[in-house]
Amino acid sequence: MTLSGAAGTAPTSHPVRRGAVPFAVGAVAAAGAALLALRSPYESLSYGICPSVLFLGVACPGCGGLRATHDLVTGDLAGAWQANPLWTVLAPVLVATWVVWTARRLRGGPALVLPSWVPWALLVAVVGFAVLRNVPVLTPYLGPAPLP
Repeated sequence: MTLSGAAGTAPTSHPVRRGAVPFAVGAVAAAGAALLALRSPYESLSYGICPSVLFLGVACPGCGGLRATHDLVTGDLAGAWQANPLWTVLAPVLVATWVVWTARRLRGGPALVLPSWVPWALLVAVVGFAVLRNVPVLTPYLGPAPLP
């Protein structure tokens, strides 16, 4: 898996053009984080309800992700962990990956190439987390924290 500007294109010579895609991705992520910092997902139905919970009655791997992001942005690590432990671990990894990607693009260096096993490991982790968080004995530890 390659993270570069446009697929199959060589980086352009000007740093602003090389950084356009990473900066756009960062701007969208920052805007989403700012929205979650300003409008709390802890208010009942403030962002709707997860279709997985609504139609199937089970927590998906992303359930509690908005609350976890809100807690991470506002500095409440314990609250983020209670809302969604997987996202609490993955969000900083994604930010670090974005920083490395952006730095490489700005310097005109080689594209960030992830090992081929990374998507498979991520799939196994997400599916495993989805199953484990719905096991009744583990729900207090892995399930999304209930709304206050």
